Formats: sequence, C-alpha cells, structure tokens
Amino acid sequence: MRIFDPHIHMTSRTTDDYERMYAAGVRAVVEPAFWLGQPRTSPDTFADYFDGLLGWEPYRAAQFGIVHHCTIALNPKEANDPRLRPVLDLLPRYLAKDRVVAVGEIGYDDITPAEDEALARQLALAIEHDLPVLVHTPHRDKASGTRRTLDVVRESGLPPERVLVDHLNEMTVGMVKESGCWMGFSVYPDTKMDEDRMVAILKEYGAERTLVNSAADWGRSDPLKTRAVGDAMLAAGFSETEAETLLWDNPAAFYGQSGRLDLTDVTSGQDYAGNSILRGAPRD
Repeated sequence: MRIFDPHIHMTSRTTDDYERMYAAGVRAVVEPAFWLGQPRTSPDTFADYFDGLLGWEPYRAAQFGIVHHCTIALNPKEANDPRLRPVLDLLPRYLAKDRVVAVGEIGYDDITPAEDEALARQLALAIEHDLPVLVHTPHRDKASGTRRTLDVVRESGLPPERVLVDHLNEMTVGMVKESGCWMGFSVYPDTKMDEDRMVAILKEYGAERTLVNSAADWGRSDPLKTRAVGDAMLAAGFSETEAETLLWDNPAAFYGQSGRLDLTDVTSGQDYAGNSILRGAPRD
C-alpha cells in the first residue's frame, strides 16, 4: 500500500519513525509549519525553523526513501502574539521556494481579530504566489470556527478547490463538502478522528476531495495512522484501489496544484549509517 501523509510534523519525530513509516508504505509527506509547543519570541526563530523545513528535513527524510515537502505560514495560535506579526512580512521570501507546496497551516485557534487579519493576509499571499492553502480548524467551537473559515475563504476569492480544510469531524464534514473545498481528517490515538470513524465517514460521503493524515507531532500521536486507515478500509470491504486513491492519489492531486510537487522516487537508506553519520561524524 503506497501512502502519502499530507500533514505530519516530522521535525518533532525521530528517525525511527521515518524507518517505521517507510516499512508501512509511506513514500511521501507534507510537513506544515506549526506551533512548537512553547511560545516563540522573535520572527528570527521562524526563519531558522522555515530553513529547517526546506533543508534539513527533506535530507533526513530522503535517507529513508521518503519525499518531503512543506507548507509555510504563521500559524493561528501564534498569530495572536504581536511580537511575531513581522513573520507575515517574511513569508514571501519562503513562499517562492520550490519545496513549498502550499500556504499553511493558517486559520483559527481562539477566533480573534488578530487571527482574522493573519488569515486574510495569508489567503492573499496564496493568491499572489499561486499556491493552494492548508487551513487549520479550531479545536474549540469547531463548527462555528469552520463556518467562519469558509466565509473568509469565499470572501478572499480563492477557488475552493485550492483550499484544504483540515481537522474535520462528523460535525463539520458536510459543510466543507458543500463548499467545494477539500476535506482533511487527522487520525489520532485518543482525540480527533480514529480509523473506524474515518471508514464510516468514507462510506457516507465517499473519498472525493478527501485527505487523511496522521498530523503526528510532539504530542500523543501516531505516524502510522494513515496505514491504519488503509487497513481499516480493506477490512470494511473497500478495494486496494480505493485505499490508494485516498492515501496517495488525493494528496498528490491537491498539492500538485502548486506545480512544485516532485514525487520522484528516493532510494531508501541512501548514505544513511546512523545519526552519528548524519551529524558529520566519520564512519568507523
């Protein structure tokens, strides 16, 4: 089973995870820029982080045969910190980079005026740079936050087929499907969606314009949840072709709209001989 995880925060994961992901069928990932768990205090830290997403992390992924792209943005949670507002002026420099396949994660956290402004400005940047967008829906007041998100997207003039609205559930999938935007579902061990609920949604709504991701990060999460969804689909009677459509074809189609997605095969294990080698230590 060939898998493309369209939303996973590999900066927070170990090389063991890359190895397990490859064994499970993962061959491509997109890593969205996000909150690191502790407040950043300067736009300069974003520059270092973005450079890592564009340089170090693709190299690290390639050691395990996985193609890595990213999305770049000021995330919703940190949009509320006035010290970080200059990050919005920094973004055009990074949105021009080849491995950036969307603007994201953008959207709402607490649904504040500052988040309104950051979302509107970044939607405008997506139009300016001809990129799709990855939208984060809030963990609280999800239904109202999703409705507001869809309103702002409509007002921006960005075509809905270039918008992926993520972290959906049973309460929000219908309104996003009706909007014409792509639908994203994060599958977690304890929260958000699980593989059985995901299969139920696929039976009701189908897989058109639908993406499934692990959104694995520094918290309790599992980078193999995409594979778990594929296995659950097969157990529920879906075909292997249907599973690959959801887990490979759909993310490739969405991010392919950037014109920058390169899914050329990477040789697994190329030049990899342990973390000491990656740090530049001589081989024994």
